[in-house]
Amino acid sequence: MSDDIDRFIDSDFARETAFLAELVKVPSDNPPGDCAAHAARAKDLLEDLGFQVEAHKVPEATVRAAGMLSITNLIVRHRFGAGPVVALNAHGDVVPPGLGWRHDPYAAVVEDSEHGPVMFGRGVAVSKSDFATYAWALLALKAAAAQGAPLGGTVELHFTYDEESGGDIGPKWLLDQGLTRPDFAIAAGFAYAVTTAHDGCLHLEVTVTGKQAHAAMPDTGVDALEAAAGVLAALYESRGKLAEVRSQVPGIVSPTLNIGLIKGGINTNVVPDQVTFRLDRRIIPEEAPDKVEAELRALIAKAGKRYPKASLEVRRILLAGPLVPQPGWETLAGALQRHARDVLGIDPPVVGVPLYTDARHYAARGIPIVLYGAGPRSILEANAHNANENLRLNDLKAATRIVARAVAELLMPR
Repeated sequence: MSDDIDRFIDSDFARETAFLAELVKVPSDNPPGDCAAHAARAKDLLEDLGFQVEAHKVPEATVRAAGMLSITNLIVRHRFGAGPVVALNAHGDVVPPGLGWRHDPYAAVVEDSEHGPVMFGRGVAVSKSDFATYAWALLALKAAAAQGAPLGGTVELHFTYDEESGGDIGPKWLLDQGLTRPDFAIAAGFAYAVTTAHDGCLHLEVTVTGKQAHAAMPDTGVDALEAAAGVLAALYESRGKLAEVRSQVPGIVSPTLNIGLIKGGINTNVVPDQVTFRLDRRIIPEEAPDKVEAELRALIAKAGKRYPKASLEVRRILLAGPLVPQPGWETLAGALQRHARDVLGIDPPVVGVPLYTDARHYAARGIPIVLYGAGPRSILEANAHNANENLRLNDLKAATRIVARAVAELLMPR
């Protein structure tokens, strides 16, 4: 059956590449998170491939509460017979392109390189590529079944649109609504390793409020920036202790803390009355997210007490738990590793990554899940979330073969 799968993917690869290019050409930046148009285009393209596509529009109030503008999540289901349900999930929302691109980030330009043809564009690697990987894996399985392959079970494609905002109204929403309950899941990833664990993430917004005054008479006000600077100093000092905490998961090192946004003040000649900043605290799999948040809030409160005339408010923006392997992950990882060895000629390791992804929502329901898909050996090689994001098309073909073969193995009668 592997030969039938490979032949189909090889013969249809030009169409797969064109499909990916069409997805890259439709912006789906998040923020602002106006992604319904991309879902509509993806739905049309998938229907052109012969799939029946369910479009699940998330209610506007729910979308706005999540800080986005529009979301329609897509599900494709194909039942081969009795057996397990295997879900393949990729996200179509992307970070804004930023500066420094050699090409229009939405042009899907293909260049030749020492690694073969490479496509450039925002989202081409993370993770519109795996819309193509998973769609063509399913097409290859359908072609193999038509040739008599004894497949059972169901394959579902979950194409969602809020991973960059946390996934609560993407995969989590589909699961909460009872629209799916797979037995296994594979989420977007890269081709040279199987990812079974990842960091969690806590985002807090800290608002320090003082009292404005004329800069010529600063003692008549309460300097919010001075108090904020004291809190920030305490946070930065804490980073040294975080570096001493080590994860046992290969690919994950230590917890991290970053202050990424800050705003405040009125004018140069006015004592600032309010300063707001946001922080990002990465949570390794060995840590408990609730404990991390409690300790961070306590640190901020303690630092703020040095400035009793100023008030502090701490608001949680995001709490994404780490991905911890669920029972059954070995079945998924083993199948992917076996076929990656054959296709790529390498022994792909099982690793963790210092990111957070939608995979955690499946794991939270006890669903075994790993990350695997099209891409090079690292995020840096793909320029993911960076200018000139790119995908080696040979990696797209290889990942499609590997995913199709691995899913076929899961769907074979036991």
